[in-house]
Amino acid sequence: MANIRLKFVKAYIDQHGKVRHYVRRPGRRLIPLPGLPGSDAFMEAYGRATAAMPRVEVASARTGTDSIAAMIAGYLSSAALANLAVASQREYRRILEGLRRDFGNLRITTMQRKHVMRMLDTKAKHPAAARDFLRCLRLLMQYAIGIGVRQDDPTAGIRVKMPKSDGFHTWTEDEIAAFEASYPVDSKPRLALALMLNTALRCSDVVKIGRGQVRNGTIHLTAQKTKTSLAIPITAELAAAINAAAPSEHMVFLVNERGQAFTGRGFSQWFRRQCEHAGLKGLSAHGLRKAACRRLAEAGCSANEIAAISGHASLAEVARYTKAADQAKLARAAMARTEKEHRLSHLAEKSVSPSKKDR
Repeated sequence: MANIRLKFVKAYIDQHGKVRHYVRRPGRRLIPLPGLPGSDAFMEAYGRATAAMPRVEVASARTGTDSIAAMIAGYLSSAALANLAVASQREYRRILEGLRRDFGNLRITTMQRKHVMRMLDTKAKHPAAARDFLRCLRLLMQYAIGIGVRQDDPTAGIRVKMPKSDGFHTWTEDEIAAFEASYPVDSKPRLALALMLNTALRCSDVVKIGRGQVRNGTIHLTAQKTKTSLAIPITAELAAAINAAAPSEHMVFLVNERGQAFTGRGFSQWFRRQCEHAGLKGLSAHGLRKAACRRLAEAGCSANEIAAISGHASLAEVARYTKAADQAKLARAAMARTEKEHRLSHLAEKSVSPSKKDR
């Protein structure tokens, strides 16, 4: 009976060397279980414990219910957070935990616009961090309003001015060629490059691709951020890279040093190191996504066609990603189409113009 494994049951050895069992769930009290796993007393107590387990009121004993710490505890267990993408949940938790650490004892009901501005001032040297902090604080205020703790949002109308930038650098063809020259075809860095360039996906999606997502020469997956269902044909270049470097014994094509699937952030950091090792500083995996969109634009693909591959939810976002498209190449293609239409129009006019005999 000692080998029975039950959900939520944890075993601990007390100071006397005796094994004790408890029902344990995050955010809830430990519930002791008598006897040995499988015994009548144990199973009866286990059934009662899992049927109705009182929830711990996080921070209620230490802070007031209108404190920032209490609001954060409530939001972190709310459906509003649970409905977000996993990557967003992880990032918001990190930022909110910092807010709880620095300002958790303050009352959210008395927070005013001036207090928000002071908080942002502490992050003035890092505009991106300030923007993300403001976004999380605004979500927290909306949660407080939703449960009736506040009536207004002191973050309303506040914006963080970001320095003008095109964001992540879009890889050039020369930089792509330099990276390819630094790693052999059957290496993991080359496989990563091929996956990014031939799918135009986000890092969080690329790391999930494996043979299980491939059917009839097409990659099928749902974009993590936008929940968009995608079907991306595998190019000859990508097929060659997969056959040369992808491990056959793993569920995904890209695995880390421990033989496990990368997280999106972990892959991004690993790929940046591969770029630096190749002497290519300032480059990123996200810049390859932009390069892939640029290539599609240069090939004459429409914004809708590009979004069908990249998974962008907004065509305006696609336009922003393809700003680095070769202007000269696009101009030549546009003029060639114009010239072709002109020639066709001219031929049509000649074919319908009356001859001298008809006059």
